[in-house]
Amino acid sequence: MDVMKPVSSAAIPASDEWLYEVKYDGFRCVLYWDKHDVRLVSKNKKDLTARFPEIVAYCQSQQKLMEPFLPLTLDGELVVLNHPYQANFSWIQKRSRLKNEKSIQKAKDVRPACLMVFDLLRENGENLVRKPFYVRKQRLANICQKIPNKRIRFVKVYENPDALWKMLFDYKGEGIVAKQKNSVYQPAKKHRDWLKRKNWRTITGFLTRYNPQNDFFTVSVYDGESIQDIGQCKHGLDAVSFAAVKQLFMTKGTKRNGLLTLPPAICALVHTLDLYKGTFREPKFARLALDTSPSTCTIEQLRLDMAMIPERVNVSNTEKLFWPQTELTKGDLLIYIREMAPYMLPFLKERALTLIRCPDGVEAESFFQKHLPDYAPNFIEGIKQGDNRSMICNDLDSLIWFANHGAVEYHVPFQKVDSNKPMEIAFDLDPPNRERFDLAIQASLLIKQMLDELDLVSFVKTSGNKGLQVHIPIPEHSMTYGETGIFTASVARTIEAAYPDLFTTERLKKKRGGRLYIDYVQHGMNKTLVAPYSPRKTDEATVATPLFWNEVSEGLDPRLFTIENVIERVQDVGCPFAAYVEAKQEQRLAKLFDLLDS
Repeated sequence: MDVMKPVSSAAIPASDEWLYEVKYDGFRCVLYWDKHDVRLVSKNKKDLTARFPEIVAYCQSQQKLMEPFLPLTLDGELVVLNHPYQANFSWIQKRSRLKNEKSIQKAKDVRPACLMVFDLLRENGENLVRKPFYVRKQRLANICQKIPNKRIRFVKVYENPDALWKMLFDYKGEGIVAKQKNSVYQPAKKHRDWLKRKNWRTITGFLTRYNPQNDFFTVSVYDGESIQDIGQCKHGLDAVSFAAVKQLFMTKGTKRNGLLTLPPAICALVHTLDLYKGTFREPKFARLALDTSPSTCTIEQLRLDMAMIPERVNVSNTEKLFWPQTELTKGDLLIYIREMAPYMLPFLKERALTLIRCPDGVEAESFFQKHLPDYAPNFIEGIKQGDNRSMICNDLDSLIWFANHGAVEYHVPFQKVDSNKPMEIAFDLDPPNRERFDLAIQASLLIKQMLDELDLVSFVKTSGNKGLQVHIPIPEHSMTYGETGIFTASVARTIEAAYPDLFTTERLKKKRGGRLYIDYVQHGMNKTLVAPYSPRKTDEATVATPLFWNEVSEGLDPRLFTIENVIERVQDVGCPFAAYVEAKQEQRLAKLFDLLDS
């Protein structure tokens, strides 16, 4: 049987008869799982089993738990996740092409895939395709609750399409699928029971070439004085507009290599899912933009358009130079913040925010800001504390608004605004200068060794300046600041005592004598630490960058991580803090409390 496919729709119905899901950007895949075999088969009937051994191994590890449900047939999307709402198309494409076993093993170790399951076609041998969708979905949810949320993940359903769409926009997901509650499973697109709407990026470019052989137009933008092609597009224009533009190229165009060429004049808006390998993915014309000047179609504007800045934040002065030594602009900051928002926001939400604002760039005057200004828009949350209101950054619009007002650095306390207990423990490792970053590497590895012996899961990031910071997530309300203070002091002083010539807990800089300062005092009520992925007010536009522990070794240099490359880094290797929330929930504190009681 062919898989059931959603039908494209310009609008998504909103009623009690529908349920809504995140649409993921990967390979449609059916998992056949029985007592003796696990197979992955694509929608085109290709066997993908050997190319995704991590899925097979995971199923085999859960075989005993799943025996009451086998044989199972699960419908889903095979993806490499960037975060819970967005899949990495380039990585799943790469994985699908690999055939060499060694290459497959290496790739799955770097970016393992998972199967996002959204439908149940068979359970314990029972064929369920004629059951209503909501029944299949509930039975699927019951099955997925039995196993860890690792290589097979349940795709949740939502009842409010507007709320889900806002989340997908903020997190740059691929789109939304609406499914009728009572729909049965039927092949291909011979229905109107599953509808999809894609989260298009809309860019503006000018048309430079027309191919009379296939009716494709080349879309281009200015990169400085030169013209850069960004893709080809054919569909989307109404018949009148298409004919008019074609006629213009046919009558006025210069023929070169079988193509008809015109200088920049005709502008158009184009919907696309992404720019993959420098060209459009699934493009279609939105409309001609006859009132747009080609001179405004620049590579800089293209990057802003692709970033999808929220409409209610009116960004300005994007060309202003913010990092003169690296020639990075306010626009570069806004794009970085927008792209990294899905990774930053989980560490900012519900915490009082402290900003370092540099409205005229990092070499001009800067200042700290803790309180919500009177001119802030209503959508930014504030919590009254005394005579002032603390700033809260709970969503994308707020984050972009802060960046548009020159906020370069984002610092947060260790507790939520309504709590006096920490959500994490942290050590700030501060060497005397960048040239002694090796001391931060050594200290962090010593701390990790101690934490490992206590069965504590830890995470590490660069400070974005000259040091490293070690984070230990803990369950909410599990410890007091008094308890965490005893623990951090114990760890810091143990390392100081073992290596007194290298490390110190001395707060006065003049007394540190070139040693690294283990700042355990900074972990306290209402004290702050720079948030993961926050830019820093440095000449190089460095970022407080999460690292994998295996990266913390000789040769590591915090200057390697800047707003120019951290977006690409996360796309390439994933987010080292991706399991932070899971670690918080599962953190085992028994040995830590034994240490405190001893």
